[in-house]
Amino acid sequence: MRPRRLLTGVIAGVVLVAGAGWAVSTRLRSPADEAARRAAPRASLITAAVERRKLVSTVVVSGTLEYGSPLPISLAGVVGGTSELQRATRAPHRGRLKEGAVLMEVNGRPVFALRGSVPMHRTIAPGTKGDDVRQLQRALRRLGYGAPVTGVFDRATISAVTRMYAKKGYEAQQPTLLDRQQYDTLRKAVQTAQETLATELQTLLDQGRDVLPLKIKLTNAKVDLKSAERALKEAQSQETTPEDETKLAAADAAVRAAEEKLAQAEQELAAARNPPTPPASGATPGATAAPQPTASTDTSLLEMRVENARADLAAAHEARDRASEEARQAREKRLEELRKAVRTAKEAKATAEQALRQARQLSPTRLKVAGARKDVAAAKGMLAEFARTYGTSVPPGEVVFLPKLPARVEKVSVKAGQQVQNEIATVTGSTFMVTGSVEATESDLLRAGMEASIELDSGKTYKAALTAVGDQAKVPGAEEPANGAQPVLLTPVSTKGLKAGTAVTARVTVGATKSPVLVVPVAAVITAADGKARVQVEYATDKTREVEVRTGLTADGNVEVTGALKEGDRVVVSGA
Repeated sequence: MRPRRLLTGVIAGVVLVAGAGWAVSTRLRSPADEAARRAAPRASLITAAVERRKLVSTVVVSGTLEYGSPLPISLAGVVGGTSELQRATRAPHRGRLKEGAVLMEVNGRPVFALRGSVPMHRTIAPGTKGDDVRQLQRALRRLGYGAPVTGVFDRATISAVTRMYAKKGYEAQQPTLLDRQQYDTLRKAVQTAQETLATELQTLLDQGRDVLPLKIKLTNAKVDLKSAERALKEAQSQETTPEDETKLAAADAAVRAAEEKLAQAEQELAAARNPPTPPASGATPGATAAPQPTASTDTSLLEMRVENARADLAAAHEARDRASEEARQAREKRLEELRKAVRTAKEAKATAEQALRQARQLSPTRLKVAGARKDVAAAKGMLAEFARTYGTSVPPGEVVFLPKLPARVEKVSVKAGQQVQNEIATVTGSTFMVTGSVEATESDLLRAGMEASIELDSGKTYKAALTAVGDQAKVPGAEEPANGAQPVLLTPVSTKGLKAGTAVTARVTVGATKSPVLVVPVAAVITAADGKARVQVEYATDKTREVEVRTGLTADGNVEVTGALKEGDRVVVSGA
């Protein structure tokens, strides 16, 4: 038993020593082990799953709900027909303003609000023409007063304006006392000028004989001129007179007679020089007889007759030429005398006209008549000019044209009893607008008409639309965005539950996919040196492969991709 116990004790001791050694060994480390234990663990890949969903890109705008298009308004001129002190007797009221409503009263006269883009700038009086009149007529038609759209403030338009005033309990502006007095003064001036003209005309009629001889002289001069011109025209159409024609005919007969005498003398001389020869006896019939010498014949007398006949013919031709030249000279002399007579007649007519004209102009009575006629014409012109604008009118201050109606009176700048001088109120649109700004880079993505949503602090959202970007979205009186930001303007589709002055967050949709697509984080896409986009797909633990992709819409840190990917793949976002 003792050896077994001893063995057991020895074994127990060995186990105890071994255990103590192991315990000590677990607490003891070499410097290399200690350095290895304190080193950072091996880096692992950070991945994200490829998802399939619709992608929507938005631009976020922080803004405030306000009534849109604030517009300060003032009166274009006096209210009523005089320029007396303009004092508000009823101030504008805040709230909704519709077309045809009375915005305020000045000196007890109404100021109507009508829709139009042409500002009121003058008194619209009878006969006035222009775009402002056409604009007024369109407003009257919309309000049911039936004015014609002619662009002329005529009787039909005046009747429609009168009905509009009467419906609101007012009377359309009539001519003032000063206008009526001026009209009566001009009318009497016309009557006085006409009476003066009648008096001067009667005086001229009584003294009209002072120019009668000059009138007769002018009439005779005109008759003489016509006669002289007629005689000249007849002479120019005739080459010769009957006397000249008789002389020329006699000369022609003498030429013909001389020619006949010359021909006869020449014939006799030829016969004497060449007498006929009788035929010889015994000659053969048909044979030609040979000329036989004859006795000499005396032809001197015949030759003298021929010479005389030739001299007579030359004299006849010379007489014919002389008669023709005398006829030509006589015609030229006659034409010159007739031309001189025409000139003399013209001078006589011009002298008579000048004498009559001078007599009329220098006649004191005629000068008075001419002056009286000018006075009548001037008086009638002034009366007609005044009458064109005399009657029912619309003073410039009694209508305010606004670009859009209905609108809202947002701010009142004048109180009852105050003098009306400058701005009277500020009107806005009747719908809410969201005003805000975006960075210049984001503004390039925005276009008017894009869909948007408006989110309140409560989390409730409303549909909206982007109305304007940039200069078109600037609100008069609003502060300019800082740091090159661009103003934007949004319009809610529905205003129910909205309140002016509320701060909201708007999201403008600048792009969206029509159906679910594969998307990955933007950080997962790497553009290589060849310009192609790639992602690293993890196919095993810490093992990846590159996949070429094509990118699409980017939104909220994700990007649309197409390529050899499928939903659920893990792509590397970053790694060590």
